[in-house]
Amino acid sequence: MQDDEEIEDYILDHIDPEGETLARLDRDTHLFHLRPRMCSGHLQGRLLKMFVRMISPRRILELGTFTGYSALCLAEGLPEDGELHTIEIDDELEDFIRTHLSQSPYGNKITLHIGDARDILSRGETGGTFDLVFIDANKRQYCEYYDLVFDHVAPGGFIIADNTLWDGKVVEPRKKIDAQTQGILDFNDKIARDNRVEKVILPLRDGLTIIYKKHI
Repeated sequence: MQDDEEIEDYILDHIDPEGETLARLDRDTHLFHLRPRMCSGHLQGRLLKMFVRMISPRRILELGTFTGYSALCLAEGLPEDGELHTIEIDDELEDFIRTHLSQSPYGNKITLHIGDARDILSRGETGGTFDLVFIDANKRQYCEYYDLVFDHVAPGGFIIADNTLWDGKVVEPRKKIDAQTQGILDFNDKIARDNRVEKVILPLRDGLTIIYKKHI
């Protein structure tokens, strides 16, 4: 039986390339930043673009920009008049993000907000409703983010949450649970109970939960 790394290499050889701009961004993220694993990367990036192609949103909200890889992948799938608002709390990343967004032909579709997503959304700085929301920020606050964005998602819209399997910690014996794992556990339970949405978890990388907001 082949190991997971060999399978992933095979997949990457048989999907669309990430392109020069994203490859450079991924390389720079690994060279200059701690926790480069937080970068979405080639496979997840192509999947995010494909989701945008399938959903056809005009407005996207992203919570947790990190170095901008996922934002560029999402923006790549948008129509010409589409827009993406992305929020990053770490102001030390701003110059890096803006530099790489400016190098991409899709960077003009992206509005970067620096600050706490809870404050920015509460002040209405992102405006209007969204057809797609991608949550990839502080795991401790996933439930709070979900409640905060829900009314900003159009009926028939989608919320995608990253890292919802959390390196398999969601099924490990629960002797001592760290705050981030507890945040993911609480979020997964909350979504499972929410009858306002349809949901499915994909075991891709660290887990992706796809949430559809019903027309009620």
